[in-house]
Amino acid sequence: MLVLSRKQSQRIKLGDSIVITVVRVAGDKVRLGIDAPRDMLVLRDELEPHQAAAEDDPEIGIGLSTLARSA
Repeated sequence: MLVLSRKQSQRIKLGDSIVITVVRVAGDKVRLGIDAPRDMLVLRDELEPHQAAAEDDPEIGIGLSTLARSA
């Protein structure tokens, strides 16, 4: 596992198409922004893959295609 330290507004690039930005750090929480292809599902790790049907619930996880439609 690679462990990186980042400050607010700093980015991490994964391959050619994914950029993760530290949007905010407050107390014990970090808010991340993820820029990735529209067809890529972004889902919190604690959720099982079969729960991906709930991807449109922002409390569970959200597909980037959903974000693009709402933008």
